[in-house]
Amino acid sequence: MSQIVIRPNGPLEGTIQVGGAKNAALKLMAASLLAEGEYHLRNVPAITDVDTMAELLTCMGVAVTRPAPHEVILRRGADCGYEAPYELVERMRASIVVLGPLLGRVGRARVAMPGGDDFGSRPIDMHLSGLEQMGATFEVRHGYIEATADQLLGARIVLEFPSVGATENLLLAAVLAKGTTFIENAAREPEIADLAAFLNRMGAMIVGAGTSTIEIEGVEDLEPADHTVIPDRIEAATYLAAVALAGGEITIEGARPDHMDMLIRKLGDMGMRIAPSSSGLWALANRRLMSVDVSTLPYPGIATDYKPLFVTMLSVADGIAIVTENLFAGRFRYVSELIRMGADIRTEGRHAVVRGVERLSGAPVRASDIRAGAALVVAGLAAEGETVVADAEHIDRGYEEFPERLRSLGAQVFRADDASDGG
Repeated sequence: MSQIVIRPNGPLEGTIQVGGAKNAALKLMAASLLAEGEYHLRNVPAITDVDTMAELLTCMGVAVTRPAPHEVILRRGADCGYEAPYELVERMRASIVVLGPLLGRVGRARVAMPGGDDFGSRPIDMHLSGLEQMGATFEVRHGYIEATADQLLGARIVLEFPSVGATENLLLAAVLAKGTTFIENAAREPEIADLAAFLNRMGAMIVGAGTSTIEIEGVEDLEPADHTVIPDRIEAATYLAAVALAGGEITIEGARPDHMDMLIRKLGDMGMRIAPSSSGLWALANRRLMSVDVSTLPYPGIATDYKPLFVTMLSVADGIAIVTENLFAGRFRYVSELIRMGADIRTEGRHAVVRGVERLSGAPVRASDIRAGAALVVAGLAAEGETVVADAEHIDRGYEEFPERLRSLGAQVFRADDASDGG
């Protein structure tokens, strides 16, 4: 069991580089199923979710190599498998995104029902319904989705909710469909626009990505392309939360303020000073945070992945705040761990009432998912005494060298094996 140890060490200071976006890189890798040849992706984070996607694609006949820590080369040959096995899919929910490109290119897919982070039910009905409207047929047997499509056809698909995963799967399927596909109420996240830009480089004809209506004109064939992954806005938000809790002044190189507008506004309301810099974002936290109410919403609203960070920051802010989760049920499971650290939080359904305390208290806690785990680590920066976060392998799924990067800012954060001798 992997553990991370955190000891308070005063304000943070320095410059930190944000890595490539996990939620973009995984989908770009899956796009390699669409055409034979060699793809070159840059700014790919060295995290375990990328390793899992590489394993999954390897199972399907895609050769994956890493010539450098943040570069991935994918070579897809003429033969392509169509099965995504349970032992890989259950480790990472994003694996479901292979369904669209397999149906578009191979005409069949056998994909295990997805797993990934444990924070409530996230059904894939919209994925399947949209693909059915394009001519696919599905059976669910023995825990697997078995899909076939002789030829996907363009369709007008209206999503019940702007689901990121459904939008991505439909994009990846529609680029090789016959005719024009319209995705209405599409997700607008920057990662969607990044995927569309990559597909257009491959020869797709997509307009409107990043808006609520995406138009895809199907093409006969695609070809491989090179691409640089956009910066990870969730990782950048985590470093902003770290300095908010510990105090100090940092620069986050590579961060995209235009991808984080609502987050930056909320943190400003809480008393932080944040401004664009020539290389990314500058942030200063020199006083106690103020409480503000927070509600998660589809992009450009406050992302659900930001919420554990907000709850943690509000737990030591001045005042009382209400945090509302509008996207996923059950995503307050980390709250009991913050309460172990002395936080005053009461949850009811999709709401949490957070009454700020002067300071948290270090305690042994457990990470339940990627973002909750990261939030508990940064909570330790605002706690008296030592905090130990167990099940830190969840954090490694989405953060590269997280303790090392926080240490570069002056934090005392170590792997348990390194902490016994002070790092």
